[in-house]
Amino acid sequence: MKRSSLSFRLATALAKGRAPGALASREAILAALLSKRAAARRAGLEDQEALLRGQILWSLPVHHPADGEDEAAATPNP
Repeated sequence: MKRSSLSFRLATALAKGRAPGALASREAILAALLSKRAAARRAGLEDQEALLRGQILWSLPVHHPADGEDEAAATPNP
């Protein structure tokens, strides 16, 4: 089976599993992207996984330190 065919089947399966309507929050979008990336990895779709990694990086929240606040104080503790 060709990768493009497998990729299409994966995309179709993911589309069918989506709930109608937009995702409610950034966290929900990030969780969906992580799930899709994991499915692409399990399926061996390196190109699709790389695209999803880029989308995941883009969707991560960015916190910029406020004026007068140093970088360490702006970063939350894990």
